[in-house]
Amino acid sequence: MLEVESYRQLVDRLVGLRVVKVDARDSHILKAGLTPSALATALGGLEVTRTRRIGKLMLVDTDGGPTVGMHFGMTGIVRLSGPTGVAYSDIDQLLYAPKRHDPLWDRLTVTFGDSSVLVLCDPRRLARITLDPDESALGPDAGTVKRAQLAAILAVGATPLKARLLDQSRLAGIGNLLADEMLFRSSLSPVRMTDTLDQTDVSRLHRHLLATLRILGKRGGSHTGDLMPERRPGGRCPKDGHELVRDAVGGRTSWWCPHHQR
Repeated sequence: MLEVESYRQLVDRLVGLRVVKVDARDSHILKAGLTPSALATALGGLEVTRTRRIGKLMLVDTDGGPTVGMHFGMTGIVRLSGPTGVAYSDIDQLLYAPKRHDPLWDRLTVTFGDSSVLVLCDPRRLARITLDPDESALGPDAGTVKRAQLAAILAVGATPLKARLLDQSRLAGIGNLLADEMLFRSSLSPVRMTDTLDQTDVSRLHRHLLATLRILGKRGGSHTGDLMPERRPGGRCPKDGHELVRDAVGGRTSWWCPHHQR
């Protein structure tokens, strides 16, 4: 979600501009039955009125037309060139993205009335574009979630804590690296069951959740956590030096310290 917020701030420069051309070169990223021609027809001539974000989903509202939903996957990158030059997002190199750029990876190009051009580049084709996505399918945004909301999210049934944090329908925006970092910082185990958390645990998790998003946002992305360099066999806990454990939680690889994360 940190990278997506960077993209949203970049795309916010397009508010007030009208779409003059849409070139969806790869129909694979178009979902819910959307086709390149249908996307071009739906957006042609519309003005961008607002940009929003819910978790990992970026939303671009238009004047009387559909809302464009953009999900970037692990390697999707937004580039924007304007009439006065080229502006790049703060996240123009993702952890899992190749070190080079190939124009063949440009999946979507949108040209605006002032000659600005937005490009969605994704080498692994994991990005998704939809029109009028179902926003109700997502839980509250992790960056603004209140303590009472988090407590209610954790209180629904018994499941491993990290799996609940990764469930976008419950809490939108937390990915694998963010979850491990905030659990490391809050001294909570990713495999701990949610029904064993007391009010002190919930308060500590809420505090560190927001702090982790704030700190890593300033650093430049979810891959900048203190735990990140040690996410490997033989890696050591940055807090106490104990060897990290690798587990699969919620279908994702998890690294955590059994000494201080309980």
